[in-house]
Amino acid sequence: MRHFVEGDALPVIGLMPGDMTGIGPEITAKLLASGRLREVARVVVIGDARVFELGCREAGVQPAWCTHASVDAIHWSRPGIPVLDLGNVDPATLPRRENSAESGRLAGETLLHMTQLAQQGSLDAVSFAPLSKAALHAGGWKYPDEHQMFAAWNAHEGFFGEMNVIEQFSTFRVTSHVALRRALDLITPERIAAAVRLADTTLRARGFAPPRIGVAALNPHCGEGGLFGDEEIRLIAPAVRRLQEEGIAVSGPISSDAIFLKALKGEYDGVVMMYHDQGQIATKLLGFHKGVTVTAGLRTIYTTPAHGTAFDIVGQGKAESGALEQAVRIAARMAAARRVSADS
Repeated sequence: MRHFVEGDALPVIGLMPGDMTGIGPEITAKLLASGRLREVARVVVIGDARVFELGCREAGVQPAWCTHASVDAIHWSRPGIPVLDLGNVDPATLPRRENSAESGRLAGETLLHMTQLAQQGSLDAVSFAPLSKAALHAGGWKYPDEHQMFAAWNAHEGFFGEMNVIEQFSTFRVTSHVALRRALDLITPERIAAAVRLADTTLRARGFAPPRIGVAALNPHCGEGGLFGDEEIRLIAPAVRRLQEEGIAVSGPISSDAIFLKALKGEYDGVVMMYHDQGQIATKLLGFHKGVTVTAGLRTIYTTPAHGTAFDIVGQGKAESGALEQAVRIAARMAAARRVSADS
């Protein structure tokens, strides 16, 4: 991470157009052509310039842009969208609107290169348009999801997790991309505590002080006193009490058919859920076109839209760039918060 001084410029955010066979190139071009990010970040597109050119055609935009050999060589005062041209793929050789192992391989390579740029201090954060987990895996990146991949690249030890952000609240997970049967075995007091602490730390970095965190129950009606399961009694409630004693503003367990209504009313800044779909249904229902996924807990900042590659509408001009815009904005805010922390 670079050291900033008073009056220094905005954070530098690397933006990858995502999986090249999906809507990523299109929404990347559409967003940058709008100019809406100029006051919050210095954004550089990282990937093959031909992919960005494809995105411009599909989005029906003609912004000024120019290629650069490195991030450090960019003259930010000059007009035009900077593109770090890796020259690693000709999109004409790839299929459109379907998973491609080659596209997944190249997406992973590009993200690894961006991670290295961040670790070297050339980028303050990494943002990317939607990826295909299946394509990544088929392309040789043998991780359950991109978050596990990012953790490996950062040599991370300890708990980390996926944060989903919508306008009303954020969600965190005790378990994530695993089978539901496996998730039940992974729900322990230690993982619950780690997820809540991660939520507290990450939300503080976004400006919530102190953040109010609700912890979801696992079973219907919080288990009805053990009638429908006793995980609330044995695991969740004791973990919440210990966290309260640490001074964290956390409450729960709260039935999952009520906790998101409470968060929607403003009672919680963050919700810790027990398994993936418990919170994803709520966040996608409330903010599908503006929801953002953050890989929380790593030294490199990663943000991306919460929606997918949308193969069914590729090239039709229908794809919306709202979630990608929010992803870059959140990355910029998190980078700025780290700047303040580093300078204090």
